[in-house]
Order: sequence, then structure tokens, then C-alpha cells
Amino acid sequence: MKKLVSLLCLLLAALGTQARHDTQALRQWQDNKCSMFIHFGLYSRLGGVWKGKPVTQGYSEQIMAFAPIPKGEYETLAGTFDPTQFNADSIAALARRAGMRSVILTSKHHDGFCLFRTSTTGYNLYDASPCRRDLVKEMSEACHRAGLNFGLYFSLIDWHFPYASPMSPHNADFITPKHHEYTKAQLKELLTDYGPISELWFDMGSNTPEQSRELYELVHRLQPDCMVSGRLGNDRYDFCVMGDNQYPDATLQTPWQTCVSMFNETWGYRSWQERGDAEEKAKEKIRNLINTVSHGGNFLLNIGPDGEGNVIPFEKEVMENVGNWLERYGYAVYGSSPSPFRTDFGWGAATRNGRNLYLFLSGKYPESGKIAFDMPGYILKKGDGKMATYLQYGERIELTVPASAYKDRMVHVLTLEFDKEIAPLPGKSGKSLILTSQNAVPLHSYSCFDYYTNYKSTTGYSWNFEQILLKQLDLIYTQQETGRTIDLTVDDKTYTLTLDGGKQQETAPLSGTEWGDLYLCGPEGGSFSSPARLKKWEKTTERNGTIVCKPFESYYLMQEIESPRAQRIMVEIGAGNGVEVYVNGESVIKHLNPYRCTFRKEVAVLPLKKGNNRIVVRLYNRFENRMEYLFRPAENPVIFRKEVTLPEMLNGKSHTVTIRPHNPDSPHADAELSNLRIRLRRIAM
Repeated sequence: MKKLVSLLCLLLAALGTQARHDTQALRQWQDNKCSMFIHFGLYSRLGGVWKGKPVTQGYSEQIMAFAPIPKGEYETLAGTFDPTQFNADSIAALARRAGMRSVILTSKHHDGFCLFRTSTTGYNLYDASPCRRDLVKEMSEACHRAGLNFGLYFSLIDWHFPYASPMSPHNADFITPKHHEYTKAQLKELLTDYGPISELWFDMGSNTPEQSRELYELVHRLQPDCMVSGRLGNDRYDFCVMGDNQYPDATLQTPWQTCVSMFNETWGYRSWQERGDAEEKAKEKIRNLINTVSHGGNFLLNIGPDGEGNVIPFEKEVMENVGNWLERYGYAVYGSSPSPFRTDFGWGAATRNGRNLYLFLSGKYPESGKIAFDMPGYILKKGDGKMATYLQYGERIELTVPASAYKDRMVHVLTLEFDKEIAPLPGKSGKSLILTSQNAVPLHSYSCFDYYTNYKSTTGYSWNFEQILLKQLDLIYTQQETGRTIDLTVDDKTYTLTLDGGKQQETAPLSGTEWGDLYLCGPEGGSFSSPARLKKWEKTTERNGTIVCKPFESYYLMQEIESPRAQRIMVEIGAGNGVEVYVNGESVIKHLNPYRCTFRKEVAVLPLKKGNNRIVVRLYNRFENRMEYLFRPAENPVIFRKEVTLPEMLNGKSHTVTIRPHNPDSPHADAELSNLRIRLRRIAM
């Protein structure tokens, strides 16, 4: 059967079939919910120690870079790497006991050492090590026997391949043409010789958009139902991946996964790691899992076997404790949908399935002893058990929970049954006649060039507002938005509109504002997803200038503006690889610019409060050695208004309006619609 699958995959590749996964494959991947990650490789042989000393900098699986270890010395370790205790069936059985639905194995990490037998290099476990084993094959077959899905981690950088970019500490190097071809050859082997692969977990490196596209299409040509991770880069993915041990603060409108290590300091085995109490660690990971699934994501929990291939007893105990919890409360995890609420709660989190709402008591015990939230349009039928009392006052649900429910080492779950299937709840209704990005519920995805240049993107905006009758509205926008086509959804009907010059024009003057001096701060490091870290400001007289910099060095501009009243002003901003704008500490604009863009000017409408306002602009640089910037009042502050009349009158207590770009190049890139406002028109009764 396996040979037949391999032949079929090769045939599809030869025919150039543009196969893609179907919705069932994606649904199956999302239903996994919990997966086991395995970081194992030549680095495990060292256990985080080089020449008798612990290497405390960086992850232990990257010890070659952080020790550092000369390439020749590191590669000789392969001759003594003999993991006789690595037992694929035992690990698969542990994954089952832990409640995991799939296993992801590191086929090749940054050091370039392969755990599979490959014709592309002799630097692999079968040919270079005394054990002569193919652990990818063994793990694939063990997972198949255990009824688990099997996926592969694959590093896009390779410190062994002679034609790759040199080793660097940031691990986001460019991929040379020869290295790209080498990667394709190895992927073809992995996707044709090892049966069904549920996901390919790419990591690090910095592909060009064309390289990302080519690898994405290669994977789906060979195995259409294999899910591709977001770290392939350039928004070519089937599911996005958060940063290591990171979680989004809101539900994403895209499939996503977070990868979680036992200890934030490392993924690979570290012999001198302080491990602590296994029960407490398990409770920590259960909270991580709850945080993930309540926001609609999948949870990937790592183990790092030692150099002999043994699973560390502490990690085994943690996994089994997680499994014990899932055995009791898995009904609130598997097959669940994310929390219906638009906000998070200090007392814990929620998921839903059909008419059931599941409440995880994973946060802090509320001082009042009560858990309260609104469920508009739903009637509570019953709550389970004796752990809480349940009351409903109109839309308000109130639970009285004893403190003992939070003192237990077990995270408890409460089930509430309602009168109908639970859907995502609308945002809080407003009464404003002007809908803006500031009073909207943003729709989020995840966009990236590579690991460092990734962020939670805003792909659209949604509003829920109170108005009995709705027939007409105005779209207000700037010259920058003219010519763009958007999808305007009102309740359940979508209208595709092009933003033309509009029937009327209005000016947007600065209206009495006083601008102070402009200041510059930098260089600052960090990824695009990192919060601003501001240190020393220096005055600059250049509102349109150039900075000599290095890759990964970003700068910030700061402008104070005194405004006589609350108003909106129009400014011009220019930046290179990406830009973020903060108004009084709140991020109001954030997006990447096109790949390797060295300068891009845009117009931004910024909301000011009465009095002093502080505007901070992040000039994000990932790739370049020079950076141009611009920040000044708009030279031609003109806005446009497009009147929209709906085909029929809409009536009801409240309505929902959503805007998104129409057929965007990427469903994950930022919509760049923060300037757009919607004015609702009242209808005379």
C-alpha cells in the first residue's frame, strides 16, 4: 500500500497536478486540537553541554550556534550518536495516553542533520551514525499503528549544507538558489517515502515570495491534504503558527496553532534543566491548552528525548497528567469551537459545542465569588453538577462558584446548556452614527514574511449597532482608498462596492492643532510582533529623512500635537518594510509593506483627543541597510463620501456591518482600511 501511495504521489508530481487540500482535510487538522511535538536530533547527544560546561544562551537544539561549536567538531558527533532507546511505538503510546491526536517529529533541525535516510546527503542518522536507523520511517509507522496523524518539522535553514547562507544567531537567513533546490529534493523524499503526512511544520529562514509559493505548491502537489505551517513565510500557509510559547489575545479568523515547550528556555534536551513539580507543570500546560482552544487554535506540546532516545521521566509524567485531565474534560476540548465572547475573562475561558457552553475555571477566583456574562438571545436550560449555582436575569447569566473550585490542583470545567445552538456573539451594540476602526470589532488573521516579520493582521472590521431602520449610509475615505473594491456586509447580505471619487468632497484641516518638535529613537531590535521598547529620544529637524541602519534595526518617530478639541487629522507617513502608528499609547495602524519595499508613503487619518496627544510611529526594518522615513501634515487633506442605498429597508433592534477587501491577494494581509468610516443615516419616522 505504501509503495502505491509513493507511486501515486510521484505521478501527480510528474503531471504537475495543482492539487489542493479539501475542507474535510482542514477540518480534520483543526479537530486534532492537541498534538505532540518531538525535538530530537544530533544536538540531543550534547544535552546543552559543551566541553563540560552548560551553554546557557539560546535553545539547546541550537547549541552549535550558541556554544559556539566549529562545524567540523560538531559534525564528528554523528559518529557517536547511537540513540538505542528511541522507541517509536512507546512514544506513540505516550501520545495516546496524553490525549494527543497527532505527532510532529523534527526530520531536520537547523544543524542540517537528518533523522531520515536521504540520497541528498550522507549527513543523516542512517549513513553517518552507528545505529543505521531511519527514525522518520519508524515514527510514521508507529503513529499509523497507534491511529495517530503524523507530521514533520523541517528547518528551512541548514548549517551543514555548503551552499546555504552562513550560520547566524537570528536564524532568519536568506535561502540561496542552491539551498532552495536542496530543500525541494528533501521534501520530495519526505512526501513520497513515508506515507500520509498530516502537516509540514516549516521553521525559520527567509524565503522570497516565489520560494514560499514554490514550496507550498510542491507540498500540495505531492500530498494535497498535508497542512502547511505559516513559517513557510510570505503568507503561504494553511495554518499560521504563533511565536514560540506565544498566544494571541483574540480569536483569529484563520486556522492557527501555538507551539509550547515544557520550559521556555529550550525545546531540545537539556541535561541540567531545573524541572520542578510535574503536577504544577501539567496544570500550567493545561492552562496553555485552554487558552489556545478557547481562542480557536490547536495546541502543540513538546518533549525533548535525551541523547539515548529516552523520554525524560518528568516530561512523561507531565504528558500523562495532561492526558488524565483530557480524559475527564476532553468533551470541552475535542470538537469544540472557540469562545462565543468577544472579550476575555479574568476567571477563566470558554468553548462551545452545539447548545453547550463550557466554562474553564482556569483564571483567578473572582473576589465577588460570582462569574457573570451576557448571552443575548439565549435561554439557560440547565447547569451541571453541584460546583456552582446558576441564575439568569434577562441577558445576564450569573454563577456563584465556591473558592474551593479554584484551589484544587485540577482545572475544573462547568457545562451550561442553552435553548439553541450557540454562535459567536455580536460585539457590544453602540449608538454612534459614525462607525470607525476605533469603535469596531477588528477581524484578525496572521501575516508574515518570516519568523521575525509576523504579526496579528487586521483583515476587516465589524460593528454591531442599535438602529430600528436602516436604508442608507455613507462611506467616508481618503484619496488613498479611491479605486479600491470592498465587500460591505449588512446583516447577512454582502454588497461589492468600488470606492470612486464620491459625490462630494470635504476637507480635513488640522483645525487649530499645534505641532511640537519631532523626535527619533533607535535603533531598536525585535520582531514586528514585539511591543515598542522606547529608550532615548533625540530631536530631529528632518520630517523626510534617511537613516543608515542594519537589518533587524528599527526606529521610532515621536510627535506631540496639541488639539483644541477631539478631532481627526490627516497626516502623511512613509516607511520601509513595515509601519505601526500609536496614538496616545494605542496602536491604530499596523501593517507590513510589500516584500523588500524600501519606501512607501501613505495617508493616515488619526483620532486626536482634546489637549496633548502623542503620536509614535514605528519604522520597521527587517532586510535593509538604509531606511527612508516621512511624517508630516497631509499636503492635500481631502476626504470623499460615497452614498450607499441598500436595495431594501432593514428593520430590527440592531444590525451588524462588516467591511473587508474584495478578493485580496492574500486573505491574511492587513486590509489597510483604518481610514474608512461609515456614517449611518437616521430615517425620519
